Parts: sequence; structure tokens; C-alpha cells
Amino acid sequence: MPVDLTPFSRIVRHRQVFLLLVSRGVFARPNESGVGLHLIEGGRSLSTQQRVVVTGLGAITPVGLDVSTTWASLVEGQSGAALISAFDASNLDVRIACEVKGFDPRTYMEHREARRTDRFTQYALAAAHQAVDDAGLANDAIDKTRVGVIIGTGIGGIFTLSETIRTMDQKGPARVSPLAVPMLMTNAAAANISITFGLRGPSYSVASACATGNTAIGEAMETIRRGDADVMVAGGSEASIAPFAIATLANAGALSKRNDDPAGASRPFDATRDGFVYGEGAGVLILESLDHALRRGARIYAELAGYGSTSDAYHVTAPVEGGEGLARAILIALAKAGIRPDEVDYINAHGTSTPLNDKAETAAIKAAFGPHAYKLAISSTKSMIGHLIGAAGAVEAIATVLTIYHGVIHPTINYHTPDPDCDLDYVPNVARKANVNVALSSSAGFGGHNATLVFRKVAQ
Repeated sequence: MPVDLTPFSRIVRHRQVFLLLVSRGVFARPNESGVGLHLIEGGRSLSTQQRVVVTGLGAITPVGLDVSTTWASLVEGQSGAALISAFDASNLDVRIACEVKGFDPRTYMEHREARRTDRFTQYALAAAHQAVDDAGLANDAIDKTRVGVIIGTGIGGIFTLSETIRTMDQKGPARVSPLAVPMLMTNAAAANISITFGLRGPSYSVASACATGNTAIGEAMETIRRGDADVMVAGGSEASIAPFAIATLANAGALSKRNDDPAGASRPFDATRDGFVYGEGAGVLILESLDHALRRGARIYAELAGYGSTSDAYHVTAPVEGGEGLARAILIALAKAGIRPDEVDYINAHGTSTPLNDKAETAAIKAAFGPHAYKLAISSTKSMIGHLIGAAGAVEAIATVLTIYHGVIHPTINYHTPDPDCDLDYVPNVARKANVNVALSSSAGFGGHNATLVFRKVAQ
């Protein structure tokens, strides 16, 4: 029985890519069970490669300082948006954000270490501690040369950079800290996690703007699949709610200006949306080869089955109107997972609450799924936690995993006025119980970066 090419043929620009994959033997007939596409990589079927599973989760977010609190807040539809408290924002057009509240880095590190790390690294270290503990890795004797780290950030140590420039201007170069570069560099989070836990496998950072978190997780999965590691600590972190960052994004028209209604400002897919709410935080997942997880008796939340990454090659800030790049990332991820589009139950959308993104993302979902798009449940975590930039995909991946694990889909809050261009099921305002077997987490970033992850339920 031949593979159904319908989902691919809907997107004319994708035909060349699909035909190229076919010509290289990437796609073949359905497997013997008749379920899904059969993927060949390097002459080996996916079934003979390392399957990758999620065994640990950690999060620092605007609605919780751990995963359980964050998840409960998401299910309840609780917003983390408020007037900015970290600095005086009275002279800014946008004075709201989703800040992390009550975080004390000394919960996870010594005071001296906290002074030597930027806040984005502190968030990442905190989330990593949670994830390692959750996975039971702290108590297991594992080969740390086979454990790696990929932690992304969209911007990096913006507060360290700002403070260093201020010190240079006001006090002169002799007073600039010799630790400034190690604190602000984008790989600081990955490096500090490796050092803290003694992890000697592959360790680096990635940056693809708002797609960073998903990119880091996807690349970590590939690292395990190609045999370079048994376990990966993966995710994203961001702490960049700073005056000039708010100003530049506000001037670009990207941020909501609902200063009088912070909790109602982020309203993805709603017709009255006017921009995203800036957020901060970190999300970290522990990924393991299935064999490694089973050998040590680890709890498995879900399988990370596929990853697709593409570029719009169109514009540095605007998405392609028809969403072709994101649609292609979705289809690539599904093909790698050996899953048909009509087998997907849920999508955790990028859902930024900007007029351009939400329309383009809806178009991308329709292009990738065809009529099945109208059967999908779709929700936006950003409606509650805002846009965490480099950490967004990681926290949203955690939400996607927990959707599968708990059988509950968190809502898209503040959805009140339907948009004719956004006419899918966005799980408005109230959480929904559902048996979710396959779920996607999609991200898109400035620069045209797209990254989609496919998770599926694992029989316990």
C-alpha cells in the first residue's frame, strides 16, 4: 500500500523537499503493522535506532517555581502577567510583563555562585536541578561521559551586559568585572549545568530566537539517536525583561499595550489580539534512550518521537503569511516519528497573540493537516505565561508532555472574540480532559526559524 501523499501535495512548495526525501530512500511503505509512515535514515529503520523518552522535568515560570505548581496554574487558566516590578517602567509604552516571582537562586546554589551567574543561567540551573531530581539521576550511578547538555537562550545575559556597559561608562574600564563575558555568553547556562553535575558528554548552546527551546530539545534527541549520548539535559532559559528590550519590541509593534489589563493582554487567536506579553523563565527536560531508561527503571512521561526544523528564508521578524515553513517542519517531524497527520490529537501552538503569527500558524496547521486540522485540540501556553523567548519552546514542551501524561489539555485563556482567519479549536478558557496519544509542540522564531517536536504516549 503506497504512502498517502495528500498532506504533502497540499503545499506546492513542499513537493520538492518530499520528492528529494523519497529519492534518497527516506520514505518507504507503511510498516508491517500498517501504522504510520516508515522512516529510513542511513539505511536503518527507525525501529533499529535509539528511541528517546522523557524521564525528568524542571521549570521556573511566571506561574510557578516548579513543574507541579506551573502545571496546576496552567490547567486552572491562571495568568502570570502583571505590571512590571523589576524596574521603573513608567516611561515605557508597555509596562506589563510575565515576570518570575519569588525566585531565590540561593535555593539551588551558594551565594557566591549566584553572584557569578546571570539570571538566565540561574533559572536554567534551578530547572536542571529539578529535572535531574525528578528523573532520579542524582541517585543513580550513571556514566557521566555519556550525559550531555544542550540549553538554548534567545538573548543570553542581557542584565550582565547592561550592568557592564553602565560600569564602563560610569567608573571606567578598570572596574569592569573579569567575569562579565563568562556570565553573559549564551553558552553559560549549558556550561554551568555541565560543571555543576559533572556531565562530560556533548555540551553547548543553541539560539534560534523564539524557536530556541524546541531546537535544543530536538538536537538533544538527535544526539542520543546517533549514539553520542545516553542521556541529555535539554531546554531553554531566558531572563531579558529589561527596559531597552521592552522598548525595542514595543516600537516594533510586537508587544501588547493593554497596560490596564495585564491578565487579559495575551489572547492568542482572539480577533482583538494586539501583541505578546514579554515573559521569562526556564524549562529543562531529561531525555534518555529508551534502553537506558528501562535499565534503570526510570519513570517515563512520554516518548519524543520526531523533530522537524526549517527556515522561512523570508523576513527577519514576520512569518510567511501561508505558514509554509512551519507546515514543513510539522510534516518533517511527523515523518521522522513514523506518524500520520491524522493520528495527532493535540498541538501546543506557538500562539504568540500577535496578529501575524496566529494567522500564519493557523494556516500552517491547515496546510499540514488538511481536514484533520478541524479535529485537533490546540492551545497556547503563552496565553498564561507570556512569551519566554528562548525558554518558550522548552516550557511548552513540558506542558505538552504533561498533557499526554495526565490526560488534560490546558486552555487558551482570554479567547472571547473569534477571528475568521483563526477558526480551529483552541480549547477556549477552560481545561479539557482528553486521551492524548500523540501531541505536537511547535515554535517559530524571529529570523524565520521553525521547530516542531512530536511526543507520543508510552505504555507503562
